[in-house]
Amino acid sequence: MNMLSLFCFALTLILYVFIKKLHKRHPYLLLSPALFAPFLIIVFMLIFDVSYDTYIEENKWLVWLLGPATVAFAIPIYEYRQVIKNHLISISLGIAVGMLCGIVSAFYLAKMFNFDQVTTLSLMSRSISTPFAIELTNNIGGSAELVILFTMITGMAGVAFADLVLAGLKLHSKFAQGAALGNSAHGFGTSKAFMRHKEEGVAACLSMVLAGVFMVLLGPSLIHGVIWILQ
Repeated sequence: MNMLSLFCFALTLILYVFIKKLHKRHPYLLLSPALFAPFLIIVFMLIFDVSYDTYIEENKWLVWLLGPATVAFAIPIYEYRQVIKNHLISISLGIAVGMLCGIVSAFYLAKMFNFDQVTTLSLMSRSISTPFAIELTNNIGGSAELVILFTMITGMAGVAFADLVLAGLKLHSKFAQGAALGNSAHGFGTSKAFMRHKEEGVAACLSMVLAGVFMVLLGPSLIHGVIWILQ
């Protein structure tokens, strides 16, 4: 057993718990556990010259837990099945448009910066929550590590500009605002939506989960189709 890898694992857990408590007292975006903890870990790795392979040796179990987390996403779908029935058309249209816009915009962004195929496919898979994005990118030949990074950046950017964009759109429906947050900013957006209003949080949760399920099922064909048409 590599003691340095084990120390990195313990450090990750301790930092997450500590920063989560800190974020509850001071709910600022920069103090989010998903942002501040990785930042501190990266600083630690740079200072002490710890390689990624060493870090991930024990922390791979945390990544593995994303699998059971994906299964747990079925719970909100069941609990709010009546809400889904009542808003089936609007949810379906919102998810379809969000999926297509995310894939197409990612394709042109990758083309602009001349990304290679693996990076391009990873970027095009990033418009859903992390567990689903990892499954999707593994199915189409992308990189799990890159898609995690791209998904986190997408979520943080969505939360950072959420209030400004929603105010500009002048959406009066709490459900529509929540769906927009869940579809565009995933887990970060869902957390933000619950902070704004319970109805927004429910809509965000449902949109996030359903978008993830649809992308895992339809994403490979959709992504390859977009590449074939636009390339």
